[in-house]
Amino acid sequence: MYDVIKTIARSAAPLFLEGYNHAKTITYKSAVDLVTEYDVKVELLLKEKLSAAFPEHTLVGEETNEGITHPDKAIYIDPIDGTTNFVHGIPFCAVSIGIWEGGEAVAGVVYNPVLDELFYAEKGRGATCNGKVLRVSEAQTLEKSLVATGFPYTKIEQGEDFRWVMKSMETLLPYTRDIRRLGSAAMDLCYVARGTFEGFYEVNLKPWDVAAGILLVTEAGGEVSRRDGGAYTFDERVVVASNGRIHGSLVEKLSDLL
Repeated sequence: MYDVIKTIARSAAPLFLEGYNHAKTITYKSAVDLVTEYDVKVELLLKEKLSAAFPEHTLVGEETNEGITHPDKAIYIDPIDGTTNFVHGIPFCAVSIGIWEGGEAVAGVVYNPVLDELFYAEKGRGATCNGKVLRVSEAQTLEKSLVATGFPYTKIEQGEDFRWVMKSMETLLPYTRDIRRLGSAAMDLCYVARGTFEGFYEVNLKPWDVAAGILLVTEAGGEVSRRDGGAYTFDERVVVASNGRIHGSLVEKLSDLL
Protein backbone atom coordinates (compact mmCIF):
# COMPACT_ATOMS: atom_id res chain seq x y z
CA MET A 1 0.00 0.00 0.00
CA TYR A 2 2.61 2.50 1.08
CA ASP A 3 5.46 1.54 -1.22
CA VAL A 4 4.09 3.78 -3.96
CA ILE A 5 6.10 6.51 -2.24
CA LYS A 6 9.26 4.88 -3.61
CA THR A 7 8.03 5.49 -7.14
CA ILE A 8 6.94 9.01 -6.24
CA ALA A 9 10.33 9.82 -4.71
CA ARG A 10 12.15 8.48 -7.76
CA SER A 11 9.94 10.60 -10.03
CA ALA A 12 11.58 13.69 -8.55
CA ALA A 13 15.07 12.61 -9.68
CA PRO A 14 15.21 14.43 -13.05
CA LEU A 15 14.19 17.75 -11.50
CA PHE A 16 16.40 17.22 -8.46
CA LEU A 17 19.45 16.41 -10.62
CA GLU A 18 18.74 19.29 -12.98
CA GLY A 19 19.03 21.63 -10.02
CA TYR A 20 22.03 19.85 -8.53
CA ASN A 21 24.02 20.06 -11.76
CA HIS A 22 23.10 23.56 -12.92
CA ALA A 23 23.04 27.13 -11.70
CA LYS A 24 20.37 27.88 -9.11
CA THR A 25 18.59 30.95 -7.79
CA ILE A 26 19.32 31.16 -4.07
CA THR A 27 17.18 33.00 -1.55
CA TYR A 28 17.35 33.00 2.23
CA LYS A 29 14.91 32.05 4.97
CA SER A 30 17.46 33.45 7.43
CA ALA A 31 21.09 34.58 7.30
CA VAL A 32 22.39 31.05 6.54
CA ASP A 33 19.24 29.03 5.78
CA LEU A 34 19.26 28.66 2.00
CA VAL A 35 16.40 27.81 -0.33
CA THR A 36 16.41 27.42 -4.11
CA GLU A 37 13.69 27.37 -6.72
CA TYR A 38 14.26 23.62 -6.93
CA ASP A 39 13.26 23.11 -3.30
CA VAL A 40 9.88 24.57 -4.18
CA LYS A 41 9.57 22.85 -7.58
CA VAL A 42 10.40 19.41 -6.18
CA GLU A 43 7.98 19.87 -3.28
CA LEU A 44 5.13 20.89 -5.58
CA LEU A 45 5.79 17.88 -7.81
CA LEU A 46 5.79 15.54 -4.80
CA LYS A 47 2.66 17.07 -3.32
CA GLU A 48 0.75 16.66 -6.57
CA LYS A 49 1.59 12.96 -6.78
CA LEU A 50 1.18 12.26 -3.07
CA SER A 51 -2.20 13.97 -2.85
CA ALA A 52 -3.44 11.78 -5.69
CA ALA A 53 -2.09 8.60 -4.07
CA PHE A 54 -3.12 9.47 -0.50
CA PRO A 55 -6.19 11.73 -0.66
CA GLU A 56 -7.05 11.18 3.02
CA HIS A 57 -3.66 12.42 4.26
CA THR A 58 -2.66 15.98 5.05
CA LEU A 59 0.57 17.00 3.32
CA VAL A 60 3.03 18.98 5.44
CA GLY A 61 5.91 20.24 3.32
CA GLU A 62 8.94 22.23 4.38
CA GLU A 63 8.62 24.92 1.72
CA THR A 64 4.85 25.29 1.31
CA ASN A 65 3.47 24.65 4.80
CA GLU A 66 1.43 27.30 6.56
CA GLY A 67 2.54 26.22 9.99
CA ILE A 68 3.65 22.89 11.42
CA THR A 69 0.68 20.69 12.28
CA HIS A 70 0.34 17.07 13.38
CA PRO A 71 -2.83 15.72 11.75
CA ASP A 72 -3.93 12.16 12.45
CA LYS A 73 -2.96 11.14 8.91
CA ALA A 74 0.04 13.13 7.75
CA ILE A 75 2.74 13.00 5.12
CA TYR A 76 5.83 15.04 5.98
CA ILE A 77 7.83 16.14 2.94
CA ASP A 78 11.33 17.53 2.73
CA PRO A 79 11.97 18.05 -1.00
CA ILE A 80 15.70 18.60 -0.59
CA ASP A 81 17.10 17.77 2.82
CA GLY A 82 20.60 19.21 2.79
CA THR A 83 19.98 22.27 0.62
CA THR A 84 23.37 23.78 1.47
CA ASN A 85 25.04 20.59 0.19
CA PHE A 86 22.77 20.73 -2.88
CA VAL A 87 23.87 24.31 -3.59
CA HIS A 88 27.57 23.55 -3.13
CA GLY A 89 27.61 20.31 -5.12
CA ILE A 90 28.12 18.00 -2.14
CA PRO A 91 26.28 14.73 -2.77
CA PHE A 92 24.65 14.33 0.65
CA CYS A 93 21.16 15.61 -0.06
CA ALA A 94 17.88 13.80 -0.47
CA VAL A 95 14.12 13.72 -0.87
CA SER A 96 12.45 12.64 2.37
CA ILE A 97 8.83 11.49 2.68
CA GLY A 98 7.42 10.17 5.94
CA ILE A 99 3.87 8.85 6.38
CA TRP A 100 2.44 9.07 9.90
CA GLU A 101 -0.88 7.79 11.15
CA GLY A 102 -2.23 8.04 14.69
CA GLY A 103 0.99 9.63 15.89
CA GLU A 104 3.20 6.81 14.58
CA ALA A 105 5.41 6.43 11.54
CA VAL A 106 4.04 3.79 9.16
CA ALA A 107 6.28 4.27 6.11
CA GLY A 108 9.17 6.39 4.97
CA VAL A 109 11.46 6.89 2.03
CA VAL A 110 14.70 8.85 1.75
CA TYR A 111 16.03 9.06 -1.78
CA ASN A 112 19.36 10.55 -2.79
CA PRO A 113 19.25 10.91 -6.60
CA VAL A 114 22.90 11.96 -6.78
CA LEU A 115 24.13 8.66 -5.32
CA ASP A 116 21.01 6.77 -6.49
CA GLU A 117 20.38 5.43 -2.97
CA LEU A 118 16.77 4.76 -2.07
CA PHE A 119 16.14 3.94 1.58
CA TYR A 120 12.69 2.61 2.45
CA ALA A 121 11.01 1.38 5.62
CA GLU A 122 7.53 0.21 6.47
CA LYS A 123 6.31 -0.40 10.00
CA GLY A 124 6.81 -4.02 10.96
CA ARG A 125 8.35 -4.92 7.61
CA GLY A 126 11.96 -3.81 7.98
CA ALA A 127 14.17 -1.34 6.16
CA THR A 128 16.07 -1.55 2.87
CA CYS A 129 18.41 0.42 0.64
CA ASN A 130 17.93 -0.30 -3.06
CA GLY A 131 16.24 -3.52 -2.01
CA LYS A 132 19.03 -4.69 0.31
CA VAL A 133 17.99 -5.33 3.91
CA LEU A 134 19.45 -2.86 6.41
CA ARG A 135 20.74 -3.68 9.89
CA VAL A 136 22.33 -1.35 12.40
CA SER A 137 25.92 -1.68 13.53
CA GLU A 138 26.88 -4.21 16.17
CA ALA A 139 29.36 -1.89 17.93
CA GLN A 140 28.92 -2.10 21.69
CA THR A 141 30.73 0.99 23.00
CA LEU A 142 31.04 4.68 22.28
CA GLU A 143 34.78 4.24 21.86
CA LYS A 144 34.12 2.07 18.79
CA SER A 145 31.36 4.31 17.46
CA LEU A 146 31.22 6.89 14.69
CA VAL A 147 28.58 9.44 15.66
CA ALA A 148 26.92 12.03 13.44
CA THR A 149 25.44 15.38 14.36
CA GLY A 150 24.28 18.61 12.79
CA PHE A 151 24.38 22.33 13.43
CA PRO A 152 21.15 24.36 13.74
CA TYR A 153 20.60 27.45 11.60
CA THR A 154 20.15 29.39 14.84
CA LYS A 155 23.91 29.07 15.38
CA ILE A 156 24.24 32.51 13.78
CA GLU A 157 22.75 33.98 16.97
CA GLN A 158 25.37 32.23 19.13
CA GLY A 159 22.65 31.58 21.67
CA GLU A 160 21.51 28.52 23.60
CA ASP A 161 21.42 26.16 20.59
CA PHE A 162 24.93 27.15 19.55
CA ARG A 163 26.30 26.69 23.06
CA TRP A 164 24.56 23.32 23.40
CA VAL A 165 26.07 22.04 20.14
CA MET A 166 29.56 23.12 21.17
CA LYS A 167 29.16 21.60 24.62
CA SER A 168 27.79 18.34 23.21
CA MET A 169 30.80 17.92 20.96
CA GLU A 170 33.17 18.74 23.81
CA THR A 171 31.39 16.17 25.96
CA LEU A 172 31.15 13.37 23.39
CA LEU A 173 34.19 13.66 21.14
CA PRO A 174 36.80 12.28 23.57
CA TYR A 175 34.71 9.14 24.10
CA THR A 176 33.89 8.27 20.47
CA ARG A 177 35.84 7.00 17.48
CA ASP A 178 34.96 10.35 15.90
CA ILE A 179 32.10 12.71 15.05
CA ARG A 180 30.85 13.51 11.55
CA ARG A 181 28.67 16.34 10.25
CA LEU A 182 27.32 15.58 6.75
CA GLY A 183 24.66 18.29 6.58
CA SER A 184 21.52 16.19 6.08
CA ALA A 185 19.65 14.76 9.06
CA ALA A 186 17.65 12.45 6.80
CA MET A 187 20.84 10.95 5.37
CA ASP A 188 22.43 10.71 8.83
CA LEU A 189 19.51 8.62 10.05
CA CYS A 190 19.73 6.40 6.97
CA TYR A 191 23.39 5.81 7.68
CA VAL A 192 22.59 4.80 11.26
CA ALA A 193 20.10 2.32 9.83
CA ARG A 194 22.75 0.98 7.43
CA GLY A 195 25.39 0.68 10.14
CA THR A 196 27.68 3.37 8.74
CA PHE A 197 27.13 5.44 11.89
CA GLU A 198 26.51 4.00 15.32
CA GLY A 199 24.69 7.09 16.53
CA PHE A 200 23.23 10.46 15.61
CA TYR A 201 21.88 13.41 17.57
CA GLU A 202 20.77 16.92 16.70
CA VAL A 203 18.92 19.87 18.18
CA ASN A 204 16.03 21.85 16.70
CA LEU A 205 15.03 19.63 13.82
CA LYS A 206 11.64 19.84 12.12
CA PRO A 207 9.22 16.94 11.50
CA TRP A 208 10.06 16.72 7.80
CA ASP A 209 13.76 16.30 8.66
CA VAL A 210 13.19 13.09 10.63
CA ALA A 211 9.73 11.70 9.80
CA ALA A 212 11.11 9.07 7.43
CA GLY A 213 14.56 8.53 8.90
CA ILE A 214 13.55 7.57 12.41
CA LEU A 215 11.41 4.73 11.06
CA LEU A 216 14.37 3.52 9.02
CA VAL A 217 16.46 3.37 12.18
CA THR A 218 13.91 1.47 14.26
CA GLU A 219 13.01 -0.94 11.46
CA ALA A 220 16.73 -1.68 11.01
CA GLY A 221 16.95 -2.66 14.68
CA GLY A 222 18.04 0.66 16.16
CA GLU A 223 16.61 3.00 18.75
CA VAL A 224 15.32 6.57 18.66
CA SER A 225 14.58 8.73 21.69
CA ARG A 226 14.72 12.20 23.13
CA ARG A 227 17.90 13.27 24.88
CA ASP A 228 17.03 11.61 28.22
CA GLY A 229 16.06 8.30 26.64
CA GLY A 230 12.30 8.89 26.75
CA ALA A 231 9.97 8.54 23.80
CA TYR A 232 10.71 10.99 21.00
CA THR A 233 7.99 13.26 19.63
CA PHE A 234 8.16 16.06 17.10
CA ASP A 235 7.90 18.55 19.96
CA GLU A 236 11.22 17.47 21.51
CA ARG A 237 14.22 19.76 21.07
CA VAL A 238 16.75 16.95 20.63
CA VAL A 239 16.52 13.65 18.76
CA VAL A 240 18.94 10.82 19.53
CA ALA A 241 19.24 7.75 17.30
CA SER A 242 21.59 4.79 17.58
CA ASN A 243 22.16 1.12 16.96
CA GLY A 244 20.56 0.55 20.37
CA ARG A 245 23.71 -0.95 21.85
CA ILE A 246 25.30 2.42 22.62
CA HIS A 247 22.05 4.26 23.27
CA GLY A 248 22.35 4.31 27.04
CA SER A 249 25.87 5.70 26.89
CA LEU A 250 24.90 8.29 24.30
CA VAL A 251 21.90 9.66 26.17
CA GLU A 252 23.88 9.62 29.40
CA LYS A 253 26.38 12.04 27.86
CA LEU A 254 23.66 14.26 26.35
CA SER A 255 20.94 14.23 29.01
CA ASP A 256 22.41 16.89 31.26
CA LEU A 257 23.30 19.39 28.54
CA LEU A 258 19.90 21.13 28.18
